[in-house]
Amino acid sequence: MQKTHQYFMQLAVVLAKKALASGNPPVGALIVHHDQILGEGIESGKSTHDITNHAEILAVRDAIRNGHQAKLADSILYTTHEPCIMCSYVIRHHKISKVIYGIAVAHVGGATSDFDLLCTRKVPKWGKGPEIIGGILEKECRELSERYESLTG
Repeated sequence: MQKTHQYFMQLAVVLAKKALASGNPPVGALIVHHDQILGEGIESGKSTHDITNHAEILAVRDAIRNGHQAKLADSILYTTHEPCIMCSYVIRHHKISKVIYGIAVAHVGGATSDFDLLCTRKVPKWGKGPEIIGGILEKECRELSERYESLTG
């Protein structure tokens, strides 16, 4: 039986809660291939002082470390927040076929901002961008972000 987007997004929310508990923005991400989780990531840029430790990038790194690089192009990325432009570059480089997210990210979102790296066709070798679906478990993702904002001011 195929699992739903809500099922995998709920797992991403659990990861986001772990990120929040570590003092990081509440972002969790999973790479899924035919209902199998290939990699996961928990936002940790703030706690590690390394801005490249975004949940989406860590999920890709984890999938590669687990020996699944060849499956990335046929995989789905689930993330509680719309991937930023940095993460979007990684997604496009690995040709991840679908991105499912909870809430949009103002100003630097890879699909909804002026810097729409997930959607652009201006980079010739990238080809067609991933299918993008936003708003999955939006309420839960927004509540986590609001909790983080109330803690950090």
